[in-house]
Amino acid sequence: MATATAAAAAVAAVDLGATSGRVILGGVSGGRIRMRHVARFPNQPVRLHEGNGPGLHWNITELYRSLSAGLAQAFREEPGVRSIGVDSWAVDYGLLRGGKLLGLPYHYRDERTAAGVQAVHAALPPEELYSRSGLQHLPFNTVFQLAVDRERGDLDMADRALLVPDLIAYWLTGREVTEETNAATTGLLDARTRQWDTELMARLGLAGDLFAPLIAPGERIGGLLPAVAAELGVPAGLPVTAVGSHDTASAVVAVPFADEDAAFISSGTWSLVGVELPSPVLTAESQAANFTNEGGVDGRIRYLKNVSGLWLLSESIRTWDGPGATDAQHTSNLAGLISQAAAVTAPVPVFDVQDERFTAPGDMPARIAAWCEERGLQPPRGRAETVRSILESLAAAYADVIEQIERLTGRSIRTVHVVGGGSQNTLLCQLTADRTGRTVFAGPVEATAIGNVLIQARAAGLVSGGLEELRRLVAQTFEPVRYEPRVAAGVP
Repeated sequence: MATATAAAAAVAAVDLGATSGRVILGGVSGGRIRMRHVARFPNQPVRLHEGNGPGLHWNITELYRSLSAGLAQAFREEPGVRSIGVDSWAVDYGLLRGGKLLGLPYHYRDERTAAGVQAVHAALPPEELYSRSGLQHLPFNTVFQLAVDRERGDLDMADRALLVPDLIAYWLTGREVTEETNAATTGLLDARTRQWDTELMARLGLAGDLFAPLIAPGERIGGLLPAVAAELGVPAGLPVTAVGSHDTASAVVAVPFADEDAAFISSGTWSLVGVELPSPVLTAESQAANFTNEGGVDGRIRYLKNVSGLWLLSESIRTWDGPGATDAQHTSNLAGLISQAAAVTAPVPVFDVQDERFTAPGDMPARIAAWCEERGLQPPRGRAETVRSILESLAAAYADVIEQIERLTGRSIRTVHVVGGGSQNTLLCQLTADRTGRTVFAGPVEATAIGNVLIQARAAGLVSGGLEELRRLVAQTFEPVRYEPRVAAGVP
């Protein structure tokens, strides 16, 4: 069992999401995890005019400024912080030369990546790419983005690529590393050896040392640079610890699995639906089903599929509310719409949430209506039916993925754990239970930050034990909400 060795100590988790970032203080006391939000800040992309047209970028310097202010506040509130850990979304990166950032990192929803897919597949077939990396095909995977950079000449100036959380860690410590769980999302990591596939890089015209050396979750990246420490108001050398820097890797640490016959859904902007395995599944059947094998903490494999998530809902509300609405207004309107959607009794269409037309920002209700009309289906009528249609469609997609997992792994899935922001969506959780025909356990909401905190705490000696012990702490602290199927699986 995980045991706490210094109950009063705390660590600082920086959790960067696709729409907002947070700084959270956390620790373990009396056999329970304690968490306290210190700062929350928006993460808004920017469109910039470029020679090839408008480009969608992450405003990474503003994000760094905001998280630095959050860390300074955390240290004022808790001077004894032992460590900092950073997690974020996957695949995106900054290009550097001589340690200097060459430009704002591209957003994975930028439309430039189609040409990258063609360039990579011209160099090696998709089957070989999957057999080497085990990575689900998504048009914005790092390997495809880099192919575009190479074609445009952007890599001619770069001597290093750092994924977003590694870039933040570099600015904090001055040390260039690539954390393993996020490296697994690049398409350039060997799924079997979990080392950089330098032969593959050479075939794609990429330098074998473009990415920094790998580091495992729990290892020390480095200490805060003196100038950074002075700005944050802490002693120089305070450790920055590698966590599962791909936010889903941290979230899965905090899934309170009771046994291996359980699937997880990390539900947020995206829905990551999968299971935890000891080794990758690299079969032709797995590739055809478009499953991914991503690195997990402590050498585990997150075998999952990326399914569109609450992005569909947030973009719809953004369209309805208009450009002037605040995040608070969006949240308030969402709660009311979910309540109205729960009262919908008329049949609503179930659409393919994976259709690429739903990837880019824009008028999601119009796109859903167009998808339905193209197939002779009655589109949702009004906002409540649109929300119900989105949630029914997500739940149906989850059910399909879980059935595929059983077929591809030989496991029998009896329960489903929903963690992350989507675990608060009671209608989505109930519909997931209904459509999968399985018991759903919802929570914890802050799974990513909890996983970040636990790996830091273990590295700092504040708690001990393997993943199973850490997950028992999660189960002791956060009681999940249970949902039982109301109808037969697959019946709305």
